[in-house]
Amino acid sequence: MASSAITSAVRTSILLLSLLVFLGNIMMWIIMPTDTYYNHWLLHILAATNSTFFGIQGPIMLDFTFPIVFIAVLGCIYLHLGKRKASVTGSSKRDRKLRFLKQPMIVKGLGIVTVTELALFTMFIALCVWYFADYVRHWFKLVPVLSTTRGEKLWQSKVERVGVVAGVAGNLCLTFLFYPVTRGSSILGMLGVTSEASIKYHIWLGNIAMSLFTAHGFLYLVYWAFTNRLYEMLKWDDHYVSNVAGEISLVCGLALWVTTYPTIRRKMFELFFYTHYLYILFIIFFILHTGIGFACIMLPGLYLFLIDRYLRFLQSRQKVRLLSAHLLPCHTIELNFSKSRGLSYNPTSTIFISVPSISKLQWHPFTITSNSNLEPERLSVVIKCDGSWTRELYDVISSPSPIDHLQVSVEGPYGPATTNFLRHDMLVMISGGSGITPFISIIRELIFISSTLKCKTPKIKLISVFKNSSNLSILDLILPTSSYSSNSSNLDLQIEAYVTREKGNPKGKLEPSRTVWFKPNASDEPISPALGPNSWLWLGAIISSSFTIFLVLLGIFTQYVVYPIDQNTNKLYSYTKKASVNMLIICFSIVIAASGAFLWNKKLSSKEAKKLQHTGESTTTKSSDDIELESLPLESVTKSINVHYGQRPNLKRILLEIKESNVGVLVSGPKEMREDVAAICSTGQADNLHFESISFTW
Repeated sequence: MASSAITSAVRTSILLLSLLVFLGNIMMWIIMPTDTYYNHWLLHILAATNSTFFGIQGPIMLDFTFPIVFIAVLGCIYLHLGKRKASVTGSSKRDRKLRFLKQPMIVKGLGIVTVTELALFTMFIALCVWYFADYVRHWFKLVPVLSTTRGEKLWQSKVERVGVVAGVAGNLCLTFLFYPVTRGSSILGMLGVTSEASIKYHIWLGNIAMSLFTAHGFLYLVYWAFTNRLYEMLKWDDHYVSNVAGEISLVCGLALWVTTYPTIRRKMFELFFYTHYLYILFIIFFILHTGIGFACIMLPGLYLFLIDRYLRFLQSRQKVRLLSAHLLPCHTIELNFSKSRGLSYNPTSTIFISVPSISKLQWHPFTITSNSNLEPERLSVVIKCDGSWTRELYDVISSPSPIDHLQVSVEGPYGPATTNFLRHDMLVMISGGSGITPFISIIRELIFISSTLKCKTPKIKLISVFKNSSNLSILDLILPTSSYSSNSSNLDLQIEAYVTREKGNPKGKLEPSRTVWFKPNASDEPISPALGPNSWLWLGAIISSSFTIFLVLLGIFTQYVVYPIDQNTNKLYSYTKKASVNMLIICFSIVIAASGAFLWNKKLSSKEAKKLQHTGESTTTKSSDDIELESLPLESVTKSINVHYGQRPNLKRILLEIKESNVGVLVSGPKEMREDVAAICSTGQADNLHFESISFTW
């Protein structure tokens, strides 16, 4: 008990310290456009940090890069200490008071936006407006002198200055752009959100950033055209801003941006997917355009993303052991993988899957339906055949002459650091189609808690909407394939299934489900954590060690190569060479630190992999337990199942009739369904409803 109190106190201290550092970082952003910063603060900072090792780059990294890297390391320690924190805690008074912060405020337009999200988004927009407006005010004071010096009209100089400010403000958005897409982010984990759930922030920031960068490019074109200087478009200044690099970066960004339009993204996903790789060229030429000094302002988010991306690359090089594929009548596949006992994950976690025989570049996310406690050596995902990639996968597995081995690579799992389902008296889970998969993982977790930890679990009401009765077969996956299923009757579970396109139970017999078993391959390995059981500590070590290596190599390069030529003037040494070397040093530092940690953990886990390989025969042949559980009726885990044909659920009536005092309303499915449920919960007609969207579609 004392140890738990100490751990809780340490975690609280880390949170407060991280908040303090972050507020200091935001203060730098607020003060940066002001005269106070340029006339006083900057002079003192440059004087205090004058160094031949880092030059002008040093104070920028100290103000903007180091604080975020420090917070990321603190986040790793925070999450490691909370890893063993029990997920069986109930609702505290503080949690109940703060629940209104998670209630939906906006349900359409921007998507489902909670009170907290709206407040933070409003503050960010206010920061952008302040940043833009004060920079305009600052630069406009210099316009008369500038226009006289250049021999331009006053309005032309103003257009050029507004163009500069648009680019500088775009960099503010770019600074935060990469945080939501860093899947293994310790910063997101510390905030209690996942990368999948925060993709909308990435979309918002991307749209704002590209709008500002487009305005930046357009205003400069106007300025050059009216001052007869269009030749500037072909200028690559080696000691200042490179216009050609900026134009290449903007073209790549625009090509990427156009394909993110919702219609293109959904109907031509492959085009969206492949053009998104243009972000590599966008970033490289952005840094060459601005110079590495200015780019260090947005470096921390990019740096953490690169570490995460390289670790994902290392994990994706491994071929994992696919045990079997369970084919359901509704053109749905359950893939069952072998996993190491050291890999644990929380409900609603996702994993990214690649099948090279279908596409070597495409990776698709799927919700994990298995439970790491109930099934310690197996990981399962459910795949609904909705797109071309999933249909091709289904055709390969369901062919009359099925293959005996399928090469698969994975990235992940990724999911919430903690779950708090037990804080509710009742859980209402509303799903549409394949949106039921996150709820399967939650139900299995509650089965484990009720049967093993003997804790009181909330009542569960599952409302599933399907198009056809064949889709009802997916409900069979709720039952875990383990001995815990015999105790699952302790769970108070009620299922209301709605079949919208059929008027009654079809007379024809459905195609029976079947299982395809795969032979093990010597090169295949169980899915294991990329950085071992202490992954957060290893990630913290990678971040800190790689950044240290980067600083050491940068100091050597600046001291012995740049300084003898430049003398800290930032005008004599080539911007392009300096930026290129910096990018190479960053990549080298990350590769060295991350590869070392990954290979060390892979070596430690190899013994377990060999042990499982020796017992491969027993895990790849269907056991009598599997046969028994597949034939077990679903009624053994549910109090009742009601199937309603030819109608949709009246969600408003169902939700408002619930009398429990603390009801968690979870929804996963089509956008319209999520918005309807969010609107019901946000009306204020029922204070006992607490909304949470866990759908990963955007």
